[in-house]
Amino acid sequence: MTAAKNRPLGEIHRDERLPIVAMLLLSLALFLAGLFRPFTQVTKLWLFENQVSVYNGLITLFHQQEYFLFAILLVFSVTFPFVKITALLVLWLKPGLEPQQASRVHRFVANLSKWSMLDVFVVAVLVVLIRAGGLATIKAQDGLFLFCASVVLTQIASEWTGRIARKTLQASD
Repeated sequence: MTAAKNRPLGEIHRDERLPIVAMLLLSLALFLAGLFRPFTQVTKLWLFENQVSVYNGLITLFHQQEYFLFAILLVFSVTFPFVKITALLVLWLKPGLEPQQASRVHRFVANLSKWSMLDVFVVAVLVVLIRAGGLATIKAQDGLFLFCASVVLTQIASEWTGRIARKTLQASD
């Protein structure tokens, strides 16, 4: 078992490496597309339409000097998911990453995931605020679905990786 101790996770589990890496790369592509594609379409007074993406929302918040909301949205909806996907890719693609290191990286990703739920809360609050206007309707656009698909794929890859990391760590002890 000591031979497995010095081999990276992706080398030990070659049969599971390709589907997980493909899932994470697809998740990254969906995440980036979800940031720039329209998230919602807001119609006010049945005449004025505005499509809002996460990127446009961030720019708007910054220009309106809503720095606190800008920072929350940037950190929890952009930075955390990007770091999570990247860290999971490192687990599978970085040569020389030992099972103990892989386990630490996965624990970091798991802890990061707990904080990532805040982006869902922020989006929900924004939807409630927009709907509270009474004269506005809001419709989900493809950016929302792309973003959600990225979250789901990342979560599946994270759980799968965690199971493998725990099993590998136990086998190397």
